[in-house]
Formats: sequence, structure tokens, C-alpha cells
Amino acid sequence: MLLAAACLTLLPLLVLGFGGERAQGWAQGLFRRPGRLAAWVRLGSPAVLAVPYALVTRACGDFHLRWLAVYLLLPVAVAALLEDARRVDPQQCGSWRELLVLAGLGLAVDLRWLEGAWPPHLAVFSKLLLLDAGIYGLLVVRQLTGVGFDLRLRLSDLYGGVREYALYAPMAILLGLGLGFLHFHARWPSVAEAAGAFGFTFLFIAVPEELFFRGWMQNLLERRLGRVPALLVTAVLFGLSHFNKRAVHFNWRYVLMAALAGIFYGRAWRRERRVGASALTHALVDSTWSLWLR
Repeated sequence: MLLAAACLTLLPLLVLGFGGERAQGWAQGLFRRPGRLAAWVRLGSPAVLAVPYALVTRACGDFHLRWLAVYLLLPVAVAALLEDARRVDPQQCGSWRELLVLAGLGLAVDLRWLEGAWPPHLAVFSKLLLLDAGIYGLLVVRQLTGVGFDLRLRLSDLYGGVREYALYAPMAILLGLGLGFLHFHARWPSVAEAAGAFGFTFLFIAVPEELFFRGWMQNLLERRLGRVPALLVTAVLFGLSHFNKRAVHFNWRYVLMAALAGIFYGRAWRRERRVGASALTHALVDSTWSLWLR
């Protein structure tokens, strides 16, 4: 059951991410049929995201109807809000509806509102299912443009991603060591360990966070604030999202380091508006810290 739940949870990320615009266009066409019945299907379909919750918690003996109701209704509410946004804002200038969805999904992850629904060590499902709700709502229902959710890396992604990493890493290492935030490890990992850590970080940490903060948030803020303000505001919000990481109280060192990193992640994304590029920078940074410096 756990394997089936994992496959269902990862399906939107993998199919739409590695399928690129073609897969996203197919999904949009499938759910954009006219008629009242089609509209109900379009809005009700994300309720299927409750299935992984039921599979996991049934297998672990931790199933609760109230949490099932949350995972049934929350994705539907996201889709309904974004359907309304599509109707009232066809030019995609950005409205309170998208910002409300992003705020709700982001706070639910950062403050771990839904992690209590899951057995110990399986709360990663919570983050991924919220990501799935956002993918369906913003890419399929809202059909948000300019996201760049294509994980088939190009040479330009490699160039842009590595370049921003090379610009950020030296100043971050000096700052992190000076603040006592970073420390060199006594044992360095093997090549296999490093490759495994990078692959895991890229897919399960960097891609979800870059899709959320750059593909969705920075993308929408640019339409209201302009390129530079959107970059800076998104970087600050990205930094603040780390306030409770690796600390009981407000971790200002982590916030500062993450906000600075967010500027370079945002630069990597906006160069060609590609999530794959910023996710590469993000994964390189996180892998460096976890393998050699954290």
C-alpha cells in the first residue's frame, strides 16, 4: 500500500515535470472541456489526492475520518479558487485568489499543519500532496503561464544553474563560517553518497521549493511588482520560510542564508524562466552544505 501511495503522490510531479509543456497541455485540454458536468469533474478530480492518505494510514493503523475529509476538500477548494481566478482574470495579471492559495499551501508546509495526520517518518506525504494540489490548481485549472516547469535539463539550465551556484557559494561559505552557521565535516562522503544525496535533494527538496517560490510566487509577483522587486520579495519570503528549521526558536542565521540564496535561485529561474535551472542551483547548494559543511 505504501508503494502504491508513493506512486500516486509522485505521479503529477513526474508526469508534468518530465513531460514538460506537452504533458501539461494534454492535461489542460483534458480538463478544459465545456459543460456543467465537465466543470464538476474538473473541480472534483483533485479529491483523488485523499487516496494516498487512506492507503498509508490504513496500512499503518492510523486512519482518521477528519483527516480524510481535509485531503478530500482542500485540493477541491484550491481548484475552485483558481477556477474563479481563471474566469475573472483571463489576462493572468494575478489576484488575491492565487496569493491566498500560495499562502495557504506555504503556511501548511512551514507550520506543519497537516503533519499530524501521518504516521511517524511519513509526513513527507503531506508536503508532496500539497504540492500536487498546487500543480493541479495552478498548471491545469488556472493554466498559469511562464512557470517553466520542465525538468528535462538543457545545456542552458546547466550553465545558468551552475553559474549562480558559483557566484553564491564563495560568499555564502565565508558568511556561514563567520556566523558559526556552517562547519567543515571531518569525514567527506564517497562519490556514490554525494550523487545519491544530490539526486534526492534535487527531486524532493529543490524542485518542490523552486516550483513554489520561483515558478509560482516570483512569477505572479513580477506581474504586479516588476522583475527586481519580485525577486527580492520572493527571496525574503523564501528566507522566512526557514525560520523554524534546525532550531526551536527563530533561526535568524538560517533565514539570512536562505534569503541570500533565494536571490541567486531567482536569478537562475528568471534567466529563461525554467524551474530546472533554479532547482539545479538549489540542489547544488543544499548538497554542498549537507555533505561538507553542515
